[in-house]
Amino acid sequence: MSLRINDTAPDFTADTTEGTLRFHEWIGDSWVLMFSHPKDFTPVCTTELGAVAALKPQLDARNTKAIGISVDGVQDHEAWSRDIEVSQGTAINYPLIGDPSLEIVKLYDMLPADDGDSAEGRTAANNATARSVFLIGPDKKIKVILTYPMTTGRNFDEILRIVDSVQLTAKEQVATPANWKQGDDVIISPGVSDEAAAEKYPEGWESPLPYIRLVKQP
Repeated sequence: MSLRINDTAPDFTADTTEGTLRFHEWIGDSWVLMFSHPKDFTPVCTTELGAVAALKPQLDARNTKAIGISVDGVQDHEAWSRDIEVSQGTAINYPLIGDPSLEIVKLYDMLPADDGDSAEGRTAANNATARSVFLIGPDKKIKVILTYPMTTGRNFDEILRIVDSVQLTAKEQVATPANWKQGDDVIISPGVSDEAAAEKYPEGWESPLPYIRLVKQP
């Protein structure tokens, strides 16, 4: 099954470092940042898990929950978590899903359906495509999919910027331009007529081109 933006995020029940959870029920009315890892005790992923733990206050402020998934069992995750706390200075403060049967990574289109049913004997290289980030909305729809190579650590400042953009554009009829950050001007969506835009933005907008209408961030 191929997943695309605006698809419903597949539901599942899984064991995690915080107990068993049903994914859609766990999401509730929050946004969710789910990020995957090809193997426990891998160096780049160790730094990433610690980085996300340190971001918890910023994620909480955005009504966003973090959840990790790695292609190993929860017992390995618990041992790995101790390494992460010691080396990165922040304890894991979000659930880490165990997926030793590869069911969830396949469900989320990160490994081929015929790629076996056990993490036993597999290496990070076998699971290299399990390096994705999914941003999921409270409506359980996938808003963003990003996939990174194993050798490139994820830029979570950029991922926070994406969360800000997606949340803003879901609330307001705007889009964010290249390199946008909080407080920068935004673009009035093309689907909004000039008449409707004038009601919402009585002070007007800048139009460097007829199809670009820039306004202050709502």
